[in-house]
Amino acid sequence: QVQLVESGGGLVQAGDSLRLSCAASGFTFSNYNMAWFRQAPGKEREFAAHISWNGGSTEYADSVKGRFTISRDNAKNRVYLQMNSLKPEDTAVYYCAARLKGWPPTAYNYRGQGTQVTVSS
Repeated sequence: QVQLVESGGGLVQAGDSLRLSCAASGFTFSNYNMAWFRQAPGKEREFAAHISWNGGSTEYADSVKGRFTISRDNAKNRVYLQMNSLKPEDTAVYYCAARLKGWPPTAYNYRGQGTQVTVSS
């Protein structure tokens, strides 16, 4: 059974930091590129960050570049999102997602249930 379980969300003040974690099971984690998406109330889900299957490359949305860092530990089947200098506009439900490595990129195969991040001003 495939599972992606996010944790680490919470209520913080602007300027604070949070580290999100996503635990994967039920599939060969090291064969999958991983990403974090987020969805704010009343808005569409948006891409935040991506990391390749071996951690060799990362991508970020312009809105988080320089503040967020995505990383992974294939030995632990986990992907992380370190979020620094949080802003109220970062308030959203954060989801991790998995996509099988290869070219061309395919749709994401799996997605977690999400963890709430709320940043107060």
